[in-house]
Amino acid sequence: MNKENLSAFIGESSLSIVEAMEKIDSNVRGILFVTDQDKKLIGSITDGDIRRWLISTGDLSVKISEMMNSSPKYLCQADRKRAIAYMRKESITALPILDVKQRVVDIIFLSDKIQDEEQSNGLDNVPVIIMAGGKGTRLYPYTKILPKPLIPVGDIPIIERIIDRFCGYGVSEYYMTVNYKKNMIKSYFSDLNPEYSIQYVEEDKPLGTAGSLRLIREKFNRPVIVTNCDILINADYANIYRYHIESGNAMTIVSALKNIVIPYGVLYSGEHGAVTSMEEKPRMSYFVNTGMYLLNPELFDRIPDGLMYHMTDFAADLMKDKMSVGMYPISEDSFLDMGEFEEMRRMEKRLKLESESMV
Repeated sequence: MNKENLSAFIGESSLSIVEAMEKIDSNVRGILFVTDQDKKLIGSITDGDIRRWLISTGDLSVKISEMMNSSPKYLCQADRKRAIAYMRKESITALPILDVKQRVVDIIFLSDKIQDEEQSNGLDNVPVIIMAGGKGTRLYPYTKILPKPLIPVGDIPIIERIIDRFCGYGVSEYYMTVNYKKNMIKSYFSDLNPEYSIQYVEEDKPLGTAGSLRLIREKFNRPVIVTNCDILINADYANIYRYHIESGNAMTIVSALKNIVIPYGVLYSGEHGAVTSMEEKPRMSYFVNTGMYLLNPELFDRIPDGLMYHMTDFAADLMKDKMSVGMYPISEDSFLDMGEFEEMRRMEKRLKLESESMV
């Protein structure tokens, strides 16, 4: 691995969580090795470590030195030949190789094939509901011709990409709420003749992202995944599902970190208009709703029948009733939204990067 590629997997302990998440996103491997000022290896941190920290504390202000694994696995250059056997023994997928000064000179990655096989049935028998009834007004004039779910990202419609990712976890049962240009959507999948099953839930009038769920007459006996038709979540879906069950949440919202930079110098003021301090182009970080939810089956009876009702209203009503609504955080680049043209281009670029990393 050359120095340029190596730097994508290494970060100093002074990095913030947000900065570490950005580096992990860019290297597409889910891990960062932490070094001190002398470039010596002192720890490691994964996307899973960050997610667990955020779920338990919600604190974005800490440095990664406060939450990293301080005893990372590694080998010296002289032992490099036994790296693969060592990684299999320790059940790790990335291993740094150190020189005599404890600096990272290379990183060896184990094939993800074993992990892929384990997760291939992680959502077996779990129903997935895709909300595909909207008009996609933000993508006009494309949506004047095609319904939003069939707009291609690359050469594959976004809704097919969504389903393909769920199929990778063993999902074979899909429900699709449809309204606008619904016959085109049904015709596309009829011609595709997929191995999975799709039950269409047809709205006679717009009912919102939650109201349409009431039209599903199936009585589910396990938590259900509900997703918008214009997003891709690059995360371990089986792990999200396990977290929802283990957390005891009634609803879990998959949330993504969103970083916003104010493109101006910001003034902070006190009494009588006095400027107390200034900050040039401050950066703020928030968790945003991605449009993917996990719902316990008993919640469906709480959705009003025949009324416009959105998932955000649903979550707010659950919280008012003291029911547990939690979040599962993912990084900014793990959330791809094609709701706007600029985001579509970012999605295509990201999918190309993921494809290249698999080669």
